[in-house]
Amino acid sequence: MRFPGFLSSAVTVILFVGCFMAVPEVVTAKHGGGVTRHYKFSIRMKNITRLCHSKSIVTVNGKFPGPRVVAREGDRLVVKVVNHVPNNISIHWHGIKQLRSGWADGPAYITQCPIQTGQSYVYNFTITGQRGTLFWHAHFSWMRATVYGPLIILPRRNESYPFIKPYKEVPILFGEWFNADTEAVINQSLQTGAGPNVSDAYTLNGLPGPLYNCSGKDTYKLKVKPGKTYLLRLINAALNDELFFSIANHSVTVVEADATYVKPFVTDTLVIAPGQTTNVLLKTKSPAPDAAFYMLARPYFTGMGTIDNTTVAGILKYENPKNLENAPLFKPSLPAINATNVVANFSNMFKSLATNKFPINVPQKVDKRFFFTVGLGTNPCPKNQTCQGPNGTKFAASMNNISFALPTTALLQSYFFSKNGVFTADFPDSPLHPFNYTGTPPNNTHVINGTTKVEVLPFNASVEVIMQDTSILGAESHPLHLHGYNFYVVGQGFGNFDPKNDPSKFNLVDPVERNTIGVPSGGWVAIRFQADNPGVWLMHCHFDVHLSWGLRMAWIVLDGKLPNQKLPPPPSDLPKC
Repeated sequence: MRFPGFLSSAVTVILFVGCFMAVPEVVTAKHGGGVTRHYKFSIRMKNITRLCHSKSIVTVNGKFPGPRVVAREGDRLVVKVVNHVPNNISIHWHGIKQLRSGWADGPAYITQCPIQTGQSYVYNFTITGQRGTLFWHAHFSWMRATVYGPLIILPRRNESYPFIKPYKEVPILFGEWFNADTEAVINQSLQTGAGPNVSDAYTLNGLPGPLYNCSGKDTYKLKVKPGKTYLLRLINAALNDELFFSIANHSVTVVEADATYVKPFVTDTLVIAPGQTTNVLLKTKSPAPDAAFYMLARPYFTGMGTIDNTTVAGILKYENPKNLENAPLFKPSLPAINATNVVANFSNMFKSLATNKFPINVPQKVDKRFFFTVGLGTNPCPKNQTCQGPNGTKFAASMNNISFALPTTALLQSYFFSKNGVFTADFPDSPLHPFNYTGTPPNNTHVINGTTKVEVLPFNASVEVIMQDTSILGAESHPLHLHGYNFYVVGQGFGNFDPKNDPSKFNLVDPVERNTIGVPSGGWVAIRFQADNPGVWLMHCHFDVHLSWGLRMAWIVLDGKLPNQKLPPPPSDLPKC
């Protein structure tokens, strides 16, 4: 129900990489094997026209999608965000582990108060042990509908990819376009209790393409040379939808997921959830064919609500000496909208590369085990109000039936300064009232809400979390994102998780390492991680509608004993609520 060639001296450069231009970057002194890179994000309104509909949207530096940020592993990023719009805002660096830099993570009311109109904040963090494709986006209300862009982390200087060097690297961002103001869309949903109006189009790099009305000129075209290998950096920045993606008459080789290398595998069709990134190698045909090829994406969905069941199209076009203007245009075949088996088979293909150069460290023993149900629910309709959710209620979403309410001050500040009354450390380790999670749902679908409950973890605890979908108001996939960490996906399956038999099937040798994973529709997923990063870390559904309805929780990871195991004090310019 969906009601996302570096310089060491001080000099200003403009980076041209693929089809995006980065914001001006100032590279200052070297440090610890990397350099410090300064960017400036000016949050401004910009008039944009799509589908023959013009509106003013919130942007970074007037760009839609936003500018590319490029760094190398080991670099320090310093990004000054200045808010010139009426809305509050914050920026999340999606997938960055933020080791001891939780103040820079970005989710509003979790690690910081939002940046208010006329104010600024400097995000300052070092990229440690990561390389690949991530992205940045707004993390306040539904602002990320237009405020997002690629975050590209190249290997350290003189380091190479564990695959063939590509001829060119191209970012492709999937998004959603709403003719309406997205803040009005979610506010109306929260007021009436109904599912929000769906998007009017999907986009590739901000463009809807020729299958939509009035959009032939707004088509993303990827021009390629024959016989070359291209690295496509795929980013799902859509608000509320998992997407199938395919290029007609072409296969691709998957080499990376969420900025971690995987064992390569070939596929004709990809599935990518909101918040996920996937790097693929595209080997172009030789000689150049006398044809062009659609690149199509459309949603995967199994829920009961309304969906934007449309298709976005880009065009893969070869450089051809014949310069054929009327060349045939081939279209790929995409799976059915509810093809859950296709999604499961694709997900099971991912294995960590797990080599001596790129090792993994899967927790073999578990200190803390958790079982979280994830799904929808309802809230009673307030008195003297008519609600448009199921049976006159309001839609809600929860984990372990707790619909997480954001505080009015940031959790991390409250924790760091020991403020009382902001949160309670009593988030349930397992459902308070167990039931047949994927069978007949209970009659009472009401959630518990209004309090900010958190889980507290000792430093360096090894953690296992089972996330179980439920059939309440319909089974569907939920892409869960963990801030501050990557995790290992050690198991997944359909039906109810079996604690006696399923753990014996866990992959503890080469499980994929991610920051976002889809809980299977009508099924479960098991993840493990080492809690070695002190701070407050949000875990939530990356469908923004479910996030808005409360499908989130927070972990507090305590400081360790050593100085390098403790969270430092906040920066002086940390926004105030």
